Amino acid sequence: MAGAVRIRGLVKDFGPRRVLAGLDLDVAEGEFVALLGRSGCGKSTLLRILAGLDPDVEGTFTVPERVSVAFQQPRLLPWRRVWRNISLGLRGVGRQRDKHRAVAERALAEVRLADHADAWPLTLSGGEAQRVSLARALVREPELLLLDEPFGALDALTRLAMHHLVEQLWREHRPAVLFVTHDVDEALLLADRVVVLDEGRIVAEHHVDLPRPRRRASFADLRVEVLSDLGVDDVEAA
Repeated sequence: MAGAVRIRGLVKDFGPRRVLAGLDLDVAEGEFVALLGRSGCGKSTLLRILAGLDPDVEGTFTVPERVSVAFQQPRLLPWRRVWRNISLGLRGVGRQRDKHRAVAERALAEVRLADHADAWPLTLSGGEAQRVSLARALVREPELLLLDEPFGALDALTRLAMHHLVEQLWREHRPAVLFVTHDVDEALLLADRVVVLDEGRIVAEHHVDLPRPRRRASFADLRVEVLSDLGVDDVEAA
């Protein structure tokens, strides 16, 4: 399978602090990769670099032409109706208002919000707003989807629903996905491969060769290994 992302020797400093220290990583087309690690290990910094939001780096990386990002906060514009927030991702697709609305409505239907096109962002629940953010990220059919803790602010039940939705959308659209999370179970439920970062370097990788949809009982042993990589040896406490 061809590569969607190729990173070699990536270095990023914030003043005297080195956040990425010669990072090498490949992500194949259509592969779902989860990034785990303690706060400050460079996960979100890496996503910002790949999204083109932080060009001040050393090393090399290549990404596909179409890259989309969904952050932990939906970052919807409150003065634009929902469909217009989604159409922000359609630059270069055409300027026709009707065409943009039709495309946005199809994206909303995919995230099960077909009747919210004319809603204002402030009227949405947290889960609804995050689904709009996901629709905005997917509307341009990205070859690479960057997810930066998109479920971190959601309650447990909404988070589970979003897991199922993201997996379904990934199966249908097949972008390569780089997914930042602090939740080991979340990573093992969704990813083909789990990559553990520490001090800006990859310290462990685990291929999750389990059938989908997954249940937590199916990866209990692998969970112990990943927690150990993260420095959590008392599994009962975790």
